[in-house]
Amino acid sequence: MAIKTIFLDRDGVINKEVNYLYRIEEFVFLDGIFEACNYFQSIGFEIIIITNQSGIAQGFYSKNDFKILTDWMFEQFQNKNIKILDIFYCPHSQNSHCNCRKPMPGMILEAQKKHGIDLNLSWMIGDKESDIISANAAGVKNTILLRSGHKIDENSSKASFIENSILETLNTIIN
Repeated sequence: MAIKTIFLDRDGVINKEVNYLYRIEEFVFLDGIFEACNYFQSIGFEIIIITNQSGIAQGFYSKNDFKILTDWMFEQFQNKNIKILDIFYCPHSQNSHCNCRKPMPGMILEAQKKHGIDLNLSWMIGDKESDIISANAAGVKNTILLRSGHKIDENSSKASFIENSILETLNTIIN
C-alpha cells in the first residue's frame, strides 16, 4: 500500500537558516516544528526530509559531519515521539548537473521508489521556490512555501499555498 508523505526542506523549515550548518550548537529548531510534525503523524502522514547540502561539495563540512548532525536531529524528534521516516540529501555544489539537487526532482523520486509513496496524496513544505519546482517536477502538486526570510515572488510562485509559519500549515493540510 502506498503511503502519504510530508516532504520537509530542512534549513528554513525545520531549523533557522545558518549558512553551511553542520554544528549541533548552531542548530535551532523553528517554533512549531514539533507540534506540526506531531499533527502530520496524527493524520496519517510519514515525514521525510529533503535537503540540499552543497557545503559538503564545497569542503565546509564532511558527509560524516552531516550524519552526526542528522542523527542528533532525529534523536530530538524521537524525544518528542516523532518518527522521521528518512532523509535524502544532495551533497553536490550549485554548479553540478546532478538530478538530486533541488530544483531537480531526484531526491523525491528516490524517496518515492524506496518507500512506495503516493505522490498525489503527499505534500512538500519548503522555503524556496526550488523546493516547489522540485516537488512539482516529481509529481507532488500539494505544496506550501513558507515565508522564512528568503525573497519570494508570491505572484509567480508555483506553490499551492504560501504561509507565514509551519504552524499555519495545520489549517491547510487536513485529513
